[in-house]
Amino acid sequence: MSLTLSNVILHQFSKNEQDELSVQLREQELEHTDTTTELVAELHRVYSSKGAKGFGRFAEESEFGYWLKQCRQGDLDFLTFSNQASQRLQSELVKYPFADAGTLVMAQYQSLATDYLFIGLLPTCHSMKVTDQLDISATDYLDVSKMEIVARIDLSSWETDPECNRYLTFIKGRVGRKVADFFLDFLQAEVGLDVKVQNQVLMQAVEDFCADSRMDKEEKQQYRKQVYDYCNGQLQSGEEVAVKELSGELPTTEAGVDFYQFTSNQGYELEETFPADRTAMRKLTKFVGSGGGLTINFDSMLLGERIFYDPQTDTLTIKGTPPNLKDQLQRRQNSDN
Repeated sequence: MSLTLSNVILHQFSKNEQDELSVQLREQELEHTDTTTELVAELHRVYSSKGAKGFGRFAEESEFGYWLKQCRQGDLDFLTFSNQASQRLQSELVKYPFADAGTLVMAQYQSLATDYLFIGLLPTCHSMKVTDQLDISATDYLDVSKMEIVARIDLSSWETDPECNRYLTFIKGRVGRKVADFFLDFLQAEVGLDVKVQNQVLMQAVEDFCADSRMDKEEKQQYRKQVYDYCNGQLQSGEEVAVKELSGELPTTEAGVDFYQFTSNQGYELEETFPADRTAMRKLTKFVGSGGGLTINFDSMLLGERIFYDPQTDTLTIKGTPPNLKDQLQRRQNSDN
C-alpha cells in the first residue's frame, strides 16, 4: 500500500487502583521508520475493511475541529494538537462505564492522494514470546483487529467541501457501548449521512419503480435480483453504491424513464453514492423474521409458489419441507409418540 506518513504519536490511557482513568502524554512524535509506517498502513487497512461505520461532520462550534484547522494551517504543531485532543478524550471517556485503558494512536498521512487523520484507542494485549536464548518472556502488543474506539477524518474532503456530511467516519461499536455517542461528543461532531436510511430509501424506490412500470411478478423478481447483484458486488469490492451507475444496468419504463430519472423526479433524496447495507439489500431477495422462539428465512421467489401467507389468519403455509428439517420433525414426533 502506498502511504506517506506526515505525523504519528502515541499517548497512553491507564487506570489506577481506584479505577480512575488518566492519560500519559508522550513528549515528542514518533520517528518515521518502516515500523511506524507499517503500523499506520495496517490501521488504515483494517479500519477500511470494517463495516458498521457512522458518518458525520464537525459542528460549527467544534473545538476539536478548530484545533485541527489550526494544525493544518501551521498555527498549531501536531504534538500540541494531539495533547489537547487526548486530554479532551480523557474528559469524555470518564463519563462512560466502558472506559478502558489503551493506547491512543493519532496519525496524519496520505493514501491514494487523500489526506487522513486517524484517531484510535487500541486495546493492549499481553502475550508470551520466545527469546533468542529460548527463554519465555512476557510482551505487550497492540490488538489492531479488535479496535472499536476509532474515527478517521478525510482531510481532503473536509478542506475542499466543508459542507460535506460524510468526511468524518467512526466505528459504531458493539450494541450498548454507546461508542458513537461519546465519540461524537469528543469530536464535537454531528451525525451526517445515515447509511441505513439511504439503503431503506433505495429499496423503497426499487419497489415503487417496479409498481410504476407495471411489471409482472417474474419481472419484479428479476429486477430486484439485478439490484441485489449490483449492491452485493459493490459491497464485496469495497465500493459504494452509485445510483446513476446502478440505473445504467437496469431496464427503463415503457415511457423511457430510467431508474435514476425516476428517483430524481420523485424526490427520493438519495445521495449520488453511499455504502451498501447488507441487511437492507438482503430484503430484495429474501424474507427474514424472528421472534417468540421462531426464525424464518426463505427466498422471496417462493412466496406464492411453495410458501403462502394468509393475513386474515396470520398463517404461513409451507409446501415441501426441507429434507433435513423433515427428518428432524419425524424423529421428534416418533420419539414423543
